[in-house]
Amino acid sequence: LGLGETDEEVIQTMKDLREIDVDVVTFGQYLRPTENHLSVVEYVTPEKFDHFRKVGEEMGFKYVASGPMVRSSYKAGEFYLKHMISKERAEKEKQEETSK
Repeated sequence: LGLGETDEEVIQTMKDLREIDVDVVTFGQYLRPTENHLSVVEYVTPEKFDHFRKVGEEMGFKYVASGPMVRSSYKAGEFYLKHMISKERAEKEKQEETSK
């Protein structure tokens, strides 16, 4: 975040992602890597990052990482693996109970 997007654009994008069953979303502050890249338009406040995290959780995202130092890969892989393992174990236990 920080390239001039509006809150409405961010929230609409989140809605679009949920419509196609995306479960994990990350929000971080855009930082201009060099003078040849786009300038930062806004330094997003911690409160706004927290707002987007809450909105995402309310929309049903299973994991929302939202903060100024968050990057797109921020624990997403770790969360996904833990979630998939838990889901598999729960399904296996359910199958074992129904086959008794």
